[in-house]
Amino acid sequence: MSEVRKPLANPLVVLREEFDDWAILFDPDTGHAFGLNPVSVFIWRRLDGKHTVQDILEELKACCSEVPAEAEAHLQEFIEELSRNGLVGYEHPL
Repeated sequence: MSEVRKPLANPLVVLREEFDDWAILFDPDTGHAFGLNPVSVFIWRRLDGKHTVQDILEELKACCSEVPAEAEAHLQEFIEELSRNGLVGYEHPL
């Protein structure tokens, strides 16, 4: 049986919401900050270890109009970039 990976936001990372649904992620361990657009904020809020990438994509399609066909690839790339920067990991069953 293959394991379904569920991205989990680093609980130490702070999301600071700015104007017009934009936000900043701040990693206190490294001092790095990352700007997020409204779609990225939508995704970040679902990185709770309970949603798969496919779940997040389906929610995005349900609430946003005109989601491009390449959205899944962009979503996966975004999560991988967050992971490379230590902002996201994956929930593993015990």
